[in-house]
Amino acid sequence: MNIRLAEMKDIKQLIKMRWDFTIEHDESKANESYDDFEKECQTFLKNALNGRDWFIWVAEENDRVVSHIYIELIQKVPRPGRITHPFAYMTNVFTIPEYRNKGIGSKLLRSINKWIEENNYEFVIVWPSDDAINYYEKNGYVRCTEPMEYFSS
Repeated sequence: MNIRLAEMKDIKQLIKMRWDFTIEHDESKANESYDDFEKECQTFLKNALNGRDWFIWVAEENDRVVSHIYIELIQKVPRPGRITHPFAYMTNVFTIPEYRNKGIGSKLLRSINKWIEENNYEFVIVWPSDDAINYYEKNGYVRCTEPMEYFSS
């Protein structure tokens, strides 16, 4: 199992995985246009892979991406008296069903945790599904109070 940052060659697989992830959790989306989604997602992924804010980590086996985790760095406003480091927003955590419960996701998450520590990012925030809470807890994540949200009308 190879753990690495995603590359341009992975875009088609990442698009398909994002589609599958969405359909798995909301079957009503299966009626949407894959072509429209593919175009939008391809643009996002190209920008993300060429930028400095997104880091897409993948677990690969025999040239197949089998798991991924997306990290966006959030810059903080500097504060007097301390060095300000960005924090990481984790999203789109997904492992292909036939590769689940084999420790691949945990291995990927441990690699990211090590990367977070090595780069002095302040913390990682993730909003897990109810089914994923145990996965994060066994990998060192702790619950925090709910953030506040605002939804525009």
